[in-house]
Amino acid sequence: MNVHLLASGSRGNALLVETAGTRILIDAGLSARQLCRRLDTLGVAPESLDALLITHEHGDHVRGLGPLARRLKLPVYIHTAVVGHLTDTGVPSQVREFDEGCDLAVGNLSLRPFPITHDAHAPVGFVIDSPAGKIGIATDLGIATRLVVRHLQDCRILVLESNHDEIMLRDGPYPWPLKQRVRSTHGHLSNRASGALLEQLLWDGLDAVLLAHLSETNNCPDLARAAAGEVLAGQNLCSPQLLVGRQGEPVGWRLP
Repeated sequence: MNVHLLASGSRGNALLVETAGTRILIDAGLSARQLCRRLDTLGVAPESLDALLITHEHGDHVRGLGPLARRLKLPVYIHTAVVGHLTDTGVPSQVREFDEGCDLAVGNLSLRPFPITHDAHAPVGFVIDSPAGKIGIATDLGIATRLVVRHLQDCRILVLESNHDEIMLRDGPYPWPLKQRVRSTHGHLSNRASGALLEQLLWDGLDAVLLAHLSETNNCPDLARAAAGEVLAGQNLCSPQLLVGRQGEPVGWRLP
C-alpha cells in the first residue's frame, strides 16, 4: 500500500493511493501535464490509474480534472451536488455521481465519502478500505466534527489538513475578511486543530500521518510537524511515521 501527496498546498492538490492491482487519484489540482510528470517520478504510468475522485470544486483541487480524465479515459467520481459547479474544468462524459455515505468500489478498494465543513458545495473526505488496511483523508475542513472523528477511527494511514499557524495567520498579509474565512468553521484546520484531531485518532495500528494543504503564506513545515509531533510524543500507543506534504514535489509513504 502506497500513499503519496503528489502536490499539497494552496496552489494545487492531488493524492495517489496505490494498492496491489488498484491505483486511484484523489483530486487533480495541477495541470494534467504536471500530474503526469509527478506520477512518472514515482514510477507510476498515468495510464495505469483506475479512477479519479474529487473532494470539492475549488480550483486547487480540480484544475487538471477535465484534461486528465479525457487523456486517460478515467472514470471520475464527483458528488451529485458538485457536478453542476465544474463547468470551467471541461467535465468529461465519464462522470459517476455519488452521495455521502454511499460506498464506492474501485478495483480492490472500497471508498466511503463523508461530509466535511468547508465553503464549497458538498465537500467530502474519504475513508478507503484496502486489503492492507484503512486510509483516512480529511483536508479542507474548518472544524473536525464528531462525524469526521468517527469516520477516521482505526486508520492505518491518515492524511490530515494542517493549513496554518494561528499566529502567522493573525499577523500575516491576508486581508481581514480572508483571515476570518480561513479561521472559520468553513475554512481550514490550523496546526493546533489538526493536532487535536490527530490526538483523537491514535491507536496501535496507526503507521503513518501525512500533513496536508499547508499554506505557503501562513504556515511552515517545521511548525506543522512540531504541532503533530507534540501529540505523538505525549502517548505510547503508536509511533507512526510523520510526513509533511509539499507543493513542489511528491511526498509519500510506502508499506514497509
